[in-house]
Amino acid sequence: MTSENRKLVRVLNGETLTPPPIWLMRQAGRYLPEYRETRARAGSFLDLCYSPDFAVEVTLQPIRRYAFDAAILFSDILVIPDALKRNVRFEEGSGPKLDPIDVDGIKALDGRPVADHLRPVIETVTRLRRELPTETALLGFCGAPWTVATYMIAGHGTPDQAPARLFAYRHPEAFDALLALLAELSADYLVAQLDAGADAVQIFDSWAGVLGEDTFERFAVAPVRRIIESVRARRPDAKIIAFAKGAGLLLKDYRQKTQADAIGLDWSVPLSFAADLQKEGPVQGNLDPMRVVAGGKALEEGIDHILDRLGQGPLIFNLGHGITPQADPAHVADLVARVRSRV
Repeated sequence: MTSENRKLVRVLNGETLTPPPIWLMRQAGRYLPEYRETRARAGSFLDLCYSPDFAVEVTLQPIRRYAFDAAILFSDILVIPDALKRNVRFEEGSGPKLDPIDVDGIKALDGRPVADHLRPVIETVTRLRRELPTETALLGFCGAPWTVATYMIAGHGTPDQAPARLFAYRHPEAFDALLALLAELSADYLVAQLDAGADAVQIFDSWAGVLGEDTFERFAVAPVRRIIESVRARRPDAKIIAFAKGAGLLLKDYRQKTQADAIGLDWSVPLSFAADLQKEGPVQGNLDPMRVVAGGKALEEGIDHILDRLGQGPLIFNLGHGITPQADPAHVADLVARVRSRV
């Protein structure tokens, strides 16, 4: 089967499929007992990301269980800062930690070793394409420059990413230089994933929702557009999903300004607004992950509402953010079965 015939790619090309293809953000993760077992054997989280044997295994685990229409490479958005030698580490119960960067640190960044550092991730993509079922699409991804920069500035996640916002106001030239470098490296990284066998890629801007209108344009839209333009200059047929979590009404022109093929929607996006966005092209989302934790009627109603409003247009069914560790694997099976029962 060629890439163009896989369901997810067909929707990215503008087709409406019933039932729609389905995959879930963080579908390889702590809610699965087999993931927890593999994670324990791998050692550190970054060892899991950089070991093709382990990364291939955890990527395949949810495909074996649920036969999702797409697998997404198991990695992390912070592998690029790690490749930039920002001392990335993941501490149990407290999330990622980095050495905070300042203006001098930004000036000193050297992107030349990044491709070599990420070579094991690209090997994982190559192996996944060989091992996945032929009908299953393979997604690569990267973090959007704004979101990655927020972690680099603060050294950790914060509720509203105030450290990065303040840094951008105080040191605009340095911050623009950081975003530009991250965009360049991210574009190279996505091209490498596509060349290794990814059918499409997603750009995660998990912290876009903390930005105001003008800063959203500067820090979220412009760098993502720069990535997509760079990728398409080299791979004109590249299929790209852009997910700006929390962007709300700012999503109105996001597709056109970034030139993404599809836009991901978080669970707070009203379905009426989502339907308007869908008139312009494919959308992805946007079930509340807590409905998967709850299961039962809450899960069923959430699925049905999305399919009733968006099922008549190009839709990739997904959650509005990543699946949580509290989710019951049986509820995920129920979710897949209900989506696929739509005829």
